[in-house]
Amino acid sequence: MRVYYFSRQRLWRGFWLAVLSFSLLAWGYWYNQSLQALPAASLPIYQGSGREKEVALTVNVFWGEEYLPQMLSILEKERVKATFFIGGQWAEQFPALTRTIYKKGHEIGSHGYAHPHPDQLTVSDNLQDIRRAEEILVKITGERPRLFAPPYGEHGQPVLQAASEAGYRTILWSVDTVDWQRPEARVIIERVLGKVHNGAIILMHPTAPTVEALPVIIKELKSRGYRLVTVSQLLNHLESKP
Repeated sequence: MRVYYFSRQRLWRGFWLAVLSFSLLAWGYWYNQSLQALPAASLPIYQGSGREKEVALTVNVFWGEEYLPQMLSILEKERVKATFFIGGQWAEQFPALTRTIYKKGHEIGSHGYAHPHPDQLTVSDNLQDIRRAEEILVKITGERPRLFAPPYGEHGQPVLQAASEAGYRTILWSVDTVDWQRPEARVIIERVLGKVHNGAIILMHPTAPTVEALPVIIKELKSRGYRLVTVSQLLNHLESKP
């Protein structure tokens, strides 16, 4: 009787694993089909051209304001311009700091307004979140952002469609520091330098270990012959390739 019960357990476990596998395959097929229905310009950008020895540093900002002045100081000292994806709600709280980032010549992109899970929103709700952030960023900087980094990197069809309808390119990344977990600075350095490649988009956040790691990362990237540019500069080379 015990053997029979154990076998039945294994049978049910196998059945549910099969159901789960089929569901994942079905979801993957549906997701790929939904992306294929979108115009090419709506698809997310993960990196620039592999032909160019250049990389872009990006900083998603929805917290960590206490570390931004140090990051800006390091970037200024190293003569590097980065792309800051700023959340509208955060910019409302820190308009002076947002303006400082812009006036120092860094590129400002949108990180949406309220940092929701965009994959859980409709196209209309995503549009509303993006446009609300845009209104705030334009008011502070006087310039409309053209790049959008979706919160949590979520990029389902409603997110991409909304960003495209609002006139944005959706930007993701090819090198993730995972610095929001606040590992030691050496871990962040290893993650970047171990995975960097031509056209890399490097994702960072304003944290204490990121501040510590940043000058080391910049100096080593330069020593390897990389040019550090903004995301828009990466896209220029990507879109002008033969």
